[in-house]
Amino acid sequence: MLNFANIFDNMNILAIESSCDETSAAVITNGDIRSNVVATQLIHTQYGGVVPELASRAHQQHILPVVDKALNDAKVTKKDLDAIAFTKGPGLLGALLVGTSFAKSMALGLDIPLIEVNHMQAHVLAHFIDDPKPAFPFLCLTVSGGHTQIVKVTSPLDMEIIGETRDDAVGEAFDKTAKLLDLPYPGGPLIDKYAAEGNPAAYQFPLPEMPGLDFSFSGIKTSFLYFLQKQVRENPDFITENIHDICASIQHTLVDILLKKLKKATKETGIKEIAIAGGVSANSGLRKSLTEMGEKMGWKVYIPAFEYCTDNAAMIAIAAHFKFLAGEFCDQTVSPLARMEF
Repeated sequence: MLNFANIFDNMNILAIESSCDETSAAVITNGDIRSNVVATQLIHTQYGGVVPELASRAHQQHILPVVDKALNDAKVTKKDLDAIAFTKGPGLLGALLVGTSFAKSMALGLDIPLIEVNHMQAHVLAHFIDDPKPAFPFLCLTVSGGHTQIVKVTSPLDMEIIGETRDDAVGEAFDKTAKLLDLPYPGGPLIDKYAAEGNPAAYQFPLPEMPGLDFSFSGIKTSFLYFLQKQVRENPDFITENIHDICASIQHTLVDILLKKLKKATKETGIKEIAIAGGVSANSGLRKSLTEMGEKMGWKVYIPAFEYCTDNAAMIAIAAHFKFLAGEFCDQTVSPLARMEF
């Protein structure tokens, strides 16, 4: 295997992320993030969720200024670039197509290599942007609006999913329960905010029984719906009067589901290097509970900075850095994939 780090004095990679509703570009030089620019699409708030067609249109508007700013912030010119990286999938196909097409065109014009990146693998590798970095092998609980996975990571390019959701992702469960509470989109962060002032033991919700290391969140959403309907029939002001306790209780339940499976995974694998990644890893209740469990169980716990939890191009850049070193490039026939396996 060639070590391309020996070929370039400064290995500069431009990375582009466009899998959902964040248009982002980053520059990485020899493994160090030089810039990370994110443009958030606020238009989806009025619709209560991401509208795919609007997302792809917004990416088209944002991508050029975002890339320009990323290069300027890094003090890197287009001629200094050695490769262009992009999110191939998974994600919204129209959104992915914007980033993929831009990256292919730019790489073709500059006559430099292309690097395709799996969005979920990039979330895991975000832990290698800053110190401290987990030692191999480690387990990563990857939690977002579209995915809930326990990943065994043997090396930067060797990952295996050992547990995943059978239906809904935990991020979707947060957002859907928030919608039932009539909270604005995105509701997950608001549940976290209100939960900080509530009693997590105020209300009990049944935990799903799933075999092995897999998850299920569809049942908890149904249970929560029936709970609210019953309480509101008895007291129409139940939600407004008890919003903090409700949020604290449902958040505690969702976090408990995650950590019980993670605890089981550590016992089965014997691995005590534990990380979390993905948008839901920004949840303060999850971060606090994982830290406490880690201290109790003797784990080394790694929690990414908030800016690397949600979708961003820095995580695409660090993944591309490892792929560049391994000589893993793609050609101009590459196409985005809405669903993409590890």
